[in-house]
Amino acid sequence: MTSFSQGATNKDTSKSTPLVSIIMPILNEEKYLARCLQTVVEQDYPPDKLEILVVDGLSDDRSREIVAEFMTRFPQIKLLDNPKRSIPAAMNIGIRSAKGEVIVRVDGHCFLARDYVSQCLRHLQETGAANVGGPAWAIGEGYVGEAIPMALGSPFGHGGSQFRYAQQEQYVDTVFLGAFRRDLFDQIGFYDEGLLCAEDYELNYRLRAANGKILLTPQIRVRYIARHSLVKFGKQYFRYGFWRMLVIKKHPRALRWRHLATAGFVLTLLVGGVAGLFSFEFKILFLIVFLSYLAAASFFSILLAWRQGWRYLPILPVIFAILHLSWGSGFLWGLVRRCLRRVGFR
Repeated sequence: MTSFSQGATNKDTSKSTPLVSIIMPILNEEKYLARCLQTVVEQDYPPDKLEILVVDGLSDDRSREIVAEFMTRFPQIKLLDNPKRSIPAAMNIGIRSAKGEVIVRVDGHCFLARDYVSQCLRHLQETGAANVGGPAWAIGEGYVGEAIPMALGSPFGHGGSQFRYAQQEQYVDTVFLGAFRRDLFDQIGFYDEGLLCAEDYELNYRLRAANGKILLTPQIRVRYIARHSLVKFGKQYFRYGFWRMLVIKKHPRALRWRHLATAGFVLTLLVGGVAGLFSFEFKILFLIVFLSYLAAASFFSILLAWRQGWRYLPILPVIFAILHLSWGSGFLWGLVRRCLRRVGFR
């Protein structure tokens, strides 16, 4: 693969103020969109150096009306259509339409710190990183919605995914959202529109394979709204697992131990549970794995409840279980689908 050329350093860019294109993929985001856009237009970056491209997947709620209302007050906002209705397609539409030297991705249910864009620019310029971003700090509404971000921010919840809970600046595999120089996409290609999820992880894999670096820093601050329904949360993580498997099919070296650990945990429960009906040894295996997981989930739930409030203790083990079982099941289903297609099934 062609080696990615590192960006300019602070020596020759510190005094520049490049045009920045913020690309915001949306689809039926009316609940949080106005609040999100408000944090975008209130950036401390010069307004005449900001281009805000809202790429809409033909929403059928009030999202387009909200964007239109903001456009009457902020001429830097433009609305683009995304007939394919997927995030990678939206990003590619935005990137191809962008006039800025720097691309900053923002989702329609995120709330940016006032210096978000400035911090992205500073770290791109000073470090020469190919992609910079901050930790994915979730916020929620209601009892379940408040507990889900606690689990997401725990090392037990996401294993080695540093961008979920890291509190120190470091180079990582991927970051939340991301800020890139525009010419990056001419070097490594655009988002893969064959992926309906995990498109950012796949792009960042190609970036790293081309010797680009990805910087995570807590100085880049953003919050996003987490799911507030256990059913929706489970469906979300099933999709994450399924599409991550397809990324690994495309890039086998993207496989990490945490992927195998989660999928192996679910597979062991499935095999042990079914085979345990006929075999004492498999029944013991199932009980060992199940009780070990229950102990670990309970331990981390107690730690979180001690810090955040004991009222969350009953729901936290359930959220951990849904997270891991859904993601692992999705990953295994992706693997099964791959095997079936290899032997001729569709």
